[in-house]
Amino acid sequence: MKKTNWNFLLLFFATLLAASTSCKNEDDIEYDLKPGTLTDINGNTYRTIIIGTTEWMAENLKVTNYNDGRPIGNPGPDNVAWETNSTGAYSWYNNDEGGHQEKYGALYNWHAVKTGKLCPAGWRVPSDEQWTNVNKYLLSNTGLSLDDNAEISLVDVNTVKSGFNPVPGGARFSGLPGGAHKSSNGYFYYLDKSARWWTSTEHSDANAIYRSIYSESTNIYRSQNTKETGFSVRCYREAKRK
Repeated sequence: MKKTNWNFLLLFFATLLAASTSCKNEDDIEYDLKPGTLTDINGNTYRTIIIGTTEWMAENLKVTNYNDGRPIGNPGPDNVAWETNSTGAYSWYNNDEGGHQEKYGALYNWHAVKTGKLCPAGWRVPSDEQWTNVNKYLLSNTGLSLDDNAEISLVDVNTVKSGFNPVPGGARFSGLPGGAHKSSNGYFYYLDKSARWWTSTEHSDANAIYRSIYSESTNIYRSQNTKETGFSVRCYREAKRK
């Protein structure tokens, strides 16, 4: 009678087990999906929510130092310095920290996003693709259709319990469209009218992609703008597996 090779059988079944584990469907993986809080390097604390298998800030970023401790540039009312900054800068709307920091957060140019150090350690600025997933989440939480004609408004998002809280923090430009408006304090617009967030996705040498929701519209907009523009930022991280 042929002797059974137990070592071979053990190795065979161990290989099968490893293969079945590696091929496990992503939907079957359990995650620790618990919303909580996040604290940045300056001590600001933010509420977080769970979207799919990711954890997102439910407030706009307001940090003034990169996560390695370096200060982020702040040109203040000097619009020339803002326009020519290429290393990373932030601004408070209308340069009014006391009136805007807590509710609206800061406005960052895309050069600050590009450093990869704007968010707390372990967190990142979402890419264009990751923002698309959030759009689907917001749409589903307002009960609207997910087809190509699906629409959503800032009011819709604020009135449902999505938890995302899209604060309309406005924007800082290098110059207002058409150059018709001039200001020695900087070019600020859209406060309480539009929520605009940078993605980490570059569009061209001059532009990067952002997302926006308007208070008087029913669309989620995906567009591009010059990297010197100041928009709000949200951070996210992959949810921890159990």
